[in-house]
Amino acid sequence: MRPLGGLELNRAAIGFGGFSGLHLDPALNLTVISDTGRWLRAPLLMQGERPVGLGSPVSGMLRDGSGEALRRGRTADAEAITRRADGSWLIGFGRWHRIRAFTALDAPGSFFEAPPGLETAPGNGGLEALATLADGRLLAIAEFQDDPVDPALRRAWLGGPGAWRSTAYRPAPGFAATDAAGLPDGGALVLERRFSLMEGGFSARLVHLPPAALAATPLSGQPLLHFPPDGPAENYEGIAVLRRGSALWLALISDDNQNAFQRSLLLLYAWAG
Repeated sequence: MRPLGGLELNRAAIGFGGFSGLHLDPALNLTVISDTGRWLRAPLLMQGERPVGLGSPVSGMLRDGSGEALRRGRTADAEAITRRADGSWLIGFGRWHRIRAFTALDAPGSFFEAPPGLETAPGNGGLEALATLADGRLLAIAEFQDDPVDPALRRAWLGGPGAWRSTAYRPAPGFAATDAAGLPDGGALVLERRFSLMEGGFSARLVHLPPAALAATPLSGQPLLHFPPDGPAENYEGIAVLRRGSALWLALISDDNQNAFQRSLLLLYAWAG
């Protein structure tokens, strides 16, 4: 894994923070969502393979089915974003546990069948990870919703509307999944986070699930990165994957909770895969 660099995003210049989901397209346009119900798109500016800034951003509010902007709070807690093959977006929400589909980020959100049982997740522990796999299936993982048989596992699902299959995910002890991204070979990456006052605050792991791991129960993988030491400690909540030449580029973003003592960091890595 080769670090390419990183940025600290200026919340004052952007107008908001709380970034909780991330996408990076082949033209290096960055799309992020916030747990305040907002979205932002901006080109990622590069010098060679090193990120140096963001171009002029465009942002707006996520909308409900009638086109009204989501009210900040329980209805607007956007936590995960993924793009489908047809160009549409799916966004997973916490607190009011649901998935909504968007033809464009400034369009009204429409109903999308959520995984069975998600409605019983803890108020702030529901769907944090949502990824589109290479075969078109979705991978969804709850942050703090325990598996009904083994409390060391978290509820997870594969499939999609009419074909959701319940499974479970095994995070590292004390960690919870905060995002996921599909890989071109059919596998996935899962981002995990831990917060502990006794152990220095935030830490995180990036875990690789090869295709065979997605056919097993529970889902379990091998770590690729640890934060720290592979990057600064922060509240990482978003992961995106982009094929770039012979390598994969991995982008991670942190949620500053709109707190003056935290940062919105964007990190970029190259992985041979």
